[in-house]
Amino acid sequence: MVFRPTRGDGPARHGEGVQHVPDIGPRNIPADWYTDPARFELERTLIFRRSWLVVGRTDELPAPGDHLVWEGHGETIVITRRADTDDQPSFSAFHNVCQHRGARLVQPAPDFARVAGGARRYTCNWHGWVYDTNGVVVGIPDRDDFADSQVAGLCAPVVAVDTWGGWLWVYLDPHDHMPTLSEWLGPDVANDLGRYEMERMRVHAKETIELDINWKVVVDGFNEMYHIDALHHVRPQDVKDGRESSFFVFGRNSMMIVPLGTALDELRQTGDHLASAICHYVVFPNSVFNNGPLDLQLFHPVPLSATRTRFECWNLVYDHERGGADADYDALVDRHWQGLRHIVSQDVFIFGEVNATSSSLGYTENRFNARECKPSAFHQHIDDIINERDTP
Repeated sequence: MVFRPTRGDGPARHGEGVQHVPDIGPRNIPADWYTDPARFELERTLIFRRSWLVVGRTDELPAPGDHLVWEGHGETIVITRRADTDDQPSFSAFHNVCQHRGARLVQPAPDFARVAGGARRYTCNWHGWVYDTNGVVVGIPDRDDFADSQVAGLCAPVVAVDTWGGWLWVYLDPHDHMPTLSEWLGPDVANDLGRYEMERMRVHAKETIELDINWKVVVDGFNEMYHIDALHHVRPQDVKDGRESSFFVFGRNSMMIVPLGTALDELRQTGDHLASAICHYVVFPNSVFNNGPLDLQLFHPVPLSATRTRFECWNLVYDHERGGADADYDALVDRHWQGLRHIVSQDVFIFGEVNATSSSLGYTENRFNARECKPSAFHQHIDDIINERDTP
């Protein structure tokens, strides 16, 4: 047996009395919002440094001293599992920058995997400066050659870290008015997505590919249903049922309910979107959760530059309850993952087609229709932040 998410007493997301398409309307946006390096630099400093970002799973760091290095959009950070407090796992994070001459302090493992071994210290390879697991400088060769004012109380800048849903989240630039992770998620997404109890899930597979495309193209690609006929060649009935999807925008975040397969009939009978439909959540700026009743994916575009993105695709499944085996469940989610990999490969193909025209005189605008309301709202929020009409 495995856990099955249900709507419970949460609000209805489909059916009579629910507005399926918000009043956002069609919208055009300039093509250079995806290609302009100056705009990317504003996104990097105003959005990614001031947002809660997924960097991994808590179970990647099972023991004190385990750590991982996460890198993206010009940043490199170390996240470390500390000694547990009150039987709860505790984590620290700091910028992975030696405060002597700026060298990277800890080298990332392949695919940014965890590093085990109960580390208690990190030593810079350049001049041997030593740091503890909180990023505090605890050893300097020839310390007397430095002025006390240079090194007293020195540490690598702290990165805020928190956990939710079994994920590790960081906030790169902590400040007095920094929102809590709970505030960042907001009640609508936290309550609905939280019903999947992702903390009881495990990583079934993870694939990573680097794409020559702006990160927002990837977010757009997983934020609407308009493409499923032409790109994925789904059944005509699925195209028809897809028109019954419902879309919601909650400030910076959003979700949609997609009733494919037999889900529409079940949804009309029960009103339980979590038990039957694909439920799709975007936690701003770049965490895209694609949830089904049996498993879920995180589609995670990490920007590397204005035109380069590391695309991570996580697949999570439920652990067997009470330690029992469920061969049928295991086989079902494995088949689903293999089918999904094929679908994602089609998305990756089309991202390449967008890249092929990104410098063309013929590419000047994106035109979003009324049902492409989620990407439209997403770009509006980014533009509001850049133009200081809003905060992340």
